[in-house]
Amino acid sequence: MAALTAREKRTVRVAVIGIAIYLAVFLGFRLWQKLEAGRTNYQQLLTRLQREQRDVRTAENQVRLFQKLTEAYRLDPRKLPKETLVAEASSAIQNAARQGGFQLGPVRESAGRGSSRELSTIQFDGFGPLPAALTMIHKIQTLGYPVMIDSLQLAQDPTKPGMLKVNATLVILNFEQWKTEEVPNA
Repeated sequence: MAALTAREKRTVRVAVIGIAIYLAVFLGFRLWQKLEAGRTNYQQLLTRLQREQRDVRTAENQVRLFQKLTEAYRLDPRKLPKETLVAEASSAIQNAARQGGFQLGPVRESAGRGSSRELSTIQFDGFGPLPAALTMIHKIQTLGYPVMIDSLQLAQDPTKPGMLKVNATLVILNFEQWKTEEVPNA
């Protein structure tokens, strides 16, 4: 092979440098794209992981809250008898009143309003000393039934000093309707 002149050598060097720069830029761009795609995938996985961890913490908090409320109010909706719920709740309310020394008058049960999430409504009148009335009101919440006090009227009985007249309307909640509707984000 013939020897290259100085000018040809310079041209070859410039061509090699040009090709090296072209390859460096082209391959560098491709490498940068791959690294960027990997970084994007990593960020997406990290975001998904954080969202999953947040969902797990939320579920754990809901379970803890459910357990706490179940223990505090002695209420477990999974164990409630759906067929006899109203009768058993009414009986438990009457027993709690008797045990606390509160005398109940007539107890009226009626079907709940169809548009709301009520199973039934219980209305009763009664009288007794103030501590017995307050004890009965407190026990209503811890009977183990989904009972909510809708209205409560307290008045002093003028015929008997130290006695309190109570007129209450209680609502028994229907958990089946509460479960079907999605809770709005608050």
